[in-house]
Amino acid sequence: MSEAAASLGHMASKTSARSSRAAAYRCAECGWTTAKWVGRCGECQSWGTVEEAGVTVARTTAATSVREPARQIAEVDATEAAFLPTGVSELDRVLGGGLVPGAVILLAGEPGVGKSTLLLDVAAKVAATGSTPGGVLYVTGEESAAQVKLRAERINAVAPGLYLSAETDLAQALGQVEKLEPRLLVVDSVQTLSSAEVEGSAGGVSQVREVAASIIAAAKRRNMTTLLVGHVTKDGSIAGPRLLEHLVDVVCQFEGERHSRLRLIRAVKNRYGPTDEVGCFDLGEEGISSVTDPSGLFVSRTKEPVSGTCITVTLEGRRPLLAEVQSLLAESANGQPRRATSGLDSSRVAMLLAVLQQRAGCILHKDDSYVATVGGVKLSEPATDLAVALAVASAKTRQALPQRLIAFGEVGLAGEVRPVPGINRRIQEAHRLGFTHAVVPASPNGPGEIPPGFSVREVGHVAEALGLLITPS
Repeated sequence: MSEAAASLGHMASKTSARSSRAAAYRCAECGWTTAKWVGRCGECQSWGTVEEAGVTVARTTAATSVREPARQIAEVDATEAAFLPTGVSELDRVLGGGLVPGAVILLAGEPGVGKSTLLLDVAAKVAATGSTPGGVLYVTGEESAAQVKLRAERINAVAPGLYLSAETDLAQALGQVEKLEPRLLVVDSVQTLSSAEVEGSAGGVSQVREVAASIIAAAKRRNMTTLLVGHVTKDGSIAGPRLLEHLVDVVCQFEGERHSRLRLIRAVKNRYGPTDEVGCFDLGEEGISSVTDPSGLFVSRTKEPVSGTCITVTLEGRRPLLAEVQSLLAESANGQPRRATSGLDSSRVAMLLAVLQQRAGCILHKDDSYVATVGGVKLSEPATDLAVALAVASAKTRQALPQRLIAFGEVGLAGEVRPVPGINRRIQEAHRLGFTHAVVPASPNGPGEIPPGFSVREVGHVAEALGLLITPS
C-alpha cells in the first residue's frame, strides 16, 4: 500500500507540475494562453505577441500611507492642464488647442511622410517661445545629432533652448531627462529605443511596452509633455502592441501620398480635445507649413467651362473642403470597356455608372470611363456621389456645367439622392470661396440659412439633377 500511495503521489506531483506549465505562454494583445510558444496568436491572429508568462502570481497590497490624499473635484486646479500653443496652427487645431502639460502624444505615419520634420519644427518653435522652462529635449534613435542639425538648418528650426541627444538606450535617454529636466520631450522613435533590463530587440513587443511605460511614467511624474514618433506596419496600423495606443493620451495619424506635397493629420484618440478635426500641411524643401485653406489645391483653374468636371464639398472631420471630380469617356475598342479611377473608390464609381445607365438613361456600357480627382485628394465620403454622376453625364453629353456650381449628395441604387450631414456648412464654405449655385439633396429640414446671392436647388433623384443641368443630346 505504501508503494502504491507513493506512486500515486508521484503521479499527482507530475500532474500538478504539468498543469502549472500548461499556460506557459500568453498573448500580450488579448491574453490567450498556450502550452508552447507560437509565432502567431491563435485568438487575435497577431504576430510576435506570444511571450513566456511567469508561473508565480503576485498580489499588490494596499499602501499604509499615500503620497497625496484624494481631493474633491471642485478643489482641483484645472489651470495646471491648460493648453500651450505649439506655434503650428494646424497641429493645435487637431490637438484641441495645443500641448497639455504631462500629456503623451503618439504621432504615427509611413516612412518619409514628414513626422520627424514636423516634430523638429514644433520643438524649435516651442523652445524659441521660452514658454517651457528647462528647454526642449529631442531624442533621436534613427539619426545622429549632426544629421538632425542639418535638417534643422534646412527648415530653419535652430533654437537656443533645443537640445539634441542621439540615444538608442532607454536608460541613457531617461538620464538625459533627469539631467536637463525639460518641459517638452520628443522621442524619434519609440521603436528604436531599447532597455537592457528586458529581453528582445528594439521594436519588439516587450521592448516597446517597457520603453513606452518608462517614458510615460517619467512624463506624468514630471508633468512633462512628450511627443512620440511611431512606425506603422504595411497595413497602416501602428507597429507594436496595442497597449501603446491605450497608454498614451493622444494618437495622431500622419497621412500623405509621396507624389503630393499635401499632408493630413487626424486624431484617432484624444483625451483633451475632439477626434473629428483634420490638420493640413504642405511639405516642401524648406520644411513643413500649415495650410489653413487647402480647398484651392483640389480645384483646377480654367478660363472656360470644360465638360466632364464638377465641384463638390466634402467633410474631412468637421472641416469642409472643396474638391473637383473630372471624368473622361471614350468609345471602347474592346468588348469589355475599361473603368479607371484615381482618388475615388472604384467599386462605388462602377455602381454610379450602372445607376446612371439604368435610372437616368445615360448609355455608358460601350464607353471606357476615366474618373479622377484633382490634386491627388482621396474622396471616400458618399456625399461625393452626385458630383461624380454629374461629371460623368457632362462628359457623355459634352456639355459643361456652370463654373460657380457645386453639387453633393449620396446616390442610392434606386437613383434617389439621399441627405448628407453638414449641408449648411458645405454651402457656407462654397459661398465663402465665391461659388453662387448648389445642387443639394432634398432634406426634411431644408438646407438651412442661405447666404445672400446664393442659389440652392434641392433634388430627390439623380435624373432630376441631370435634367436640371444637362440638356439631353
